[in-house]
Order: sequence, then C-alpha cells, then structure tokens
Amino acid sequence: MLRIAIQNKGRLNEQSVALLREIGINVDEAKRKFLSKASNFPIEVLYLRDDDIPQVVANGTASLGIVGLNEVAERGFDVEVVARPRFRRLPHIARHTQG
Repeated sequence: MLRIAIQNKGRLNEQSVALLREIGINVDEAKRKFLSKASNFPIEVLYLRDDDIPQVVANGTASLGIVGLNEVAERGFDVEVVARPRFRRLPHIARHTQG
C-alpha cells in the first residue's frame, strides 16, 4: 500500500487533495482524520502537521509527502525531492532516499 503524507489543514491541504482528485485518486478529506484510504486505489493518505511530513517520509512511514521545500530544508531529513507541483506556494513532493 502506498502512503502519501499531506498537511492536515490549510491551503496546501486543499491543493494536495485537489491534486490527488485531479489524477483520479478519491480520498475522504474529513478534517479530523489522521488516515484516509482511497476508495479506488491501494493508497492511504496521512494528514499531518507540515513539520512532521519530512520525518515520516524519511523513516518510511509514508512513501511520499507533499510539503514546502522550506520544511524539507529546515528538518534536514534524508529525502529526495521528486516533483514540484505548480501550486501557488510551490510545495514539493519528497520521497525516502534508498541507501
């Protein structure tokens, strides 16, 4: 099962959920949930604080994370930026570096 970590609230949460929907992944966007399963793919979405996303990606709890590059840089965890979606504030999709 693929796990994607996104912010639990705010504009980046809304943009991340919209991005997932745009590519055909249907997830429940209830604001008080920690974990949501996609209804049409073997994917789980973790709703987290933005400063926790780099760590859960680095330790393998999530396969991917959508977060601002500033969070990746500030936290210093070993993740790789693999995409730069064109959101208004340019978050980044990071994944755990296999090593």
